[in-house]
Amino acid sequence: MAIVAGVDFGTLSVRVTIVHTQCGRLGSGTAEYPLHRRKEDPDHATQSHDDHMRALAEATRTATGAAGISGDQVAALAIDTTGSSVIPVDAKMRPLDEYYLWCDHRSWREAALITETAHRKKLKAIDWCGGTYSSEWGFSKLLHWLRHNPEKRERFASAFEHCDMIAAVLCGVDDPAKAPRSICAMGHKWMWNDSLGGLPGEDFLVEVDPLLKGVRTKLQGQYARSDKLAGHLTAEWAEKLGLRAGIPIPVGAFDAHWDAVGAGARTGDVVNVVGTSTCIIAVSDDTRLIPGVCGVVSGSVHPRKTGVEAGLSATGDIFEAIARRANTSVAALSQDLAAYKAGQSGLLRLTWDNGDRTVLVNPELGGITLGWHLTHTAQDELFAAIEGTAFHTRVILERMEQNGVPIRRVINAGGIPQKNEVLNRVYASVLNKPVLIPKTDVTSLGSAIFAALAAGAFRSLEEAQDALCPEYRVVEPDAKSAQTYQELYDMYRELYFGFGSASAPTISAGRILPTLRRVAATARGIA
Repeated sequence: MAIVAGVDFGTLSVRVTIVHTQCGRLGSGTAEYPLHRRKEDPDHATQSHDDHMRALAEATRTATGAAGISGDQVAALAIDTTGSSVIPVDAKMRPLDEYYLWCDHRSWREAALITETAHRKKLKAIDWCGGTYSSEWGFSKLLHWLRHNPEKRERFASAFEHCDMIAAVLCGVDDPAKAPRSICAMGHKWMWNDSLGGLPGEDFLVEVDPLLKGVRTKLQGQYARSDKLAGHLTAEWAEKLGLRAGIPIPVGAFDAHWDAVGAGARTGDVVNVVGTSTCIIAVSDDTRLIPGVCGVVSGSVHPRKTGVEAGLSATGDIFEAIARRANTSVAALSQDLAAYKAGQSGLLRLTWDNGDRTVLVNPELGGITLGWHLTHTAQDELFAAIEGTAFHTRVILERMEQNGVPIRRVINAGGIPQKNEVLNRVYASVLNKPVLIPKTDVTSLGSAIFAALAAGAFRSLEEAQDALCPEYRVVEPDAKSAQTYQELYDMYRELYFGFGSASAPTISAGRILPTLRRVAATARGIA
């Protein structure tokens, strides 16, 4: 038995959850921090390390207060974060700049260069991240920073993923070479592959750009899975957080991977972690390549199994943007969506508003909506966007199944499925599979599970999941909606690859608009 703290750093806030390993969740605390965007550059998205640490202290004290416990009762702390969220540091682990957040896409040119060089040099590692390197990943972000900050290069000692930086700071590590690095983060976003000798070689990195000379050495460290410790909480940070010094902190990971753990994912499950973006996480007993899928990394989700990651670059962000343009909120727009039927809006939406993460891995794409007429509303667009994200998810799940990832259960986790039943209903009918939704929010529960393992409260990850993960409620597909969505999905899939790839075969789009009009009329009962 133990009381532990699970920490989840999201895009706009951090949540700390206090969990009793026998009684479950005791209380939570959250604190926000700003996301720095620039109107003149929509690809820019950064955050301050100091803001993160301030928010962590605030949220931790709020959580222990809400749980009704003293901070010295907490036996372990574990941390997950967004990723790739990359920060350059000096030789004393001091930040040289803000984090390049995962949704900062300024490095799309660098990503394209890495992809081109990797294929030209026949780098095997590129195949393990889907064949295309992304602007959402570490090396492209770091190269962009090196190119655009010449005055800071001399002080550059290393770069860290957010989850590793936070753990190092809390554990008092001030030497980059001694800071533990997460296999989850480095395997999925930095092309680290144990079977290939770790990171890509120096010759490859220099071929990409001479500015990367020596970077491989600067990224060395203690690479580990999350069943290993990053260290122990220092007295300084124990005082700031209101906890006890010396408690263990395991090696961290990405939020979506641990959300999947908190959602109870086992082999054969796929978890859609639906939030500002969507991360699609699976756990497999096999390790095999999947074209277009972000990463296949042994030990990244479950320490003794293979983690598979895919996803959508924007989901909730798209919903929020639609509401913002209409000078309203997503909650207000969603009030009457339950009455919508499959295809009723007459719109077909390709949800590339923030590029494509999987399976095209192309940040240069933009959102496309077909079928507009003069009476369409923002609510129609929101419903079409929900359908579009479901169609895109189906593209990804089909690619995973075609490449040996078994999908026996689909679980919708993350914040949005807890409060948007329309999305769950649409996903079930588009996928034509039952969708399981945890009965309670699992955000930061995965972190708490790994904290509990670090505290020695359980013998295995599965035992911890059995004790702490919530039960599910099930949303079944509607047969009539599933039939309509099959027709729409066939068109969506053709358009997805037709618009999304310059080398795609020519498509005949003449039937698209008449079909959308017919489907909408039928749904409204006016056909």
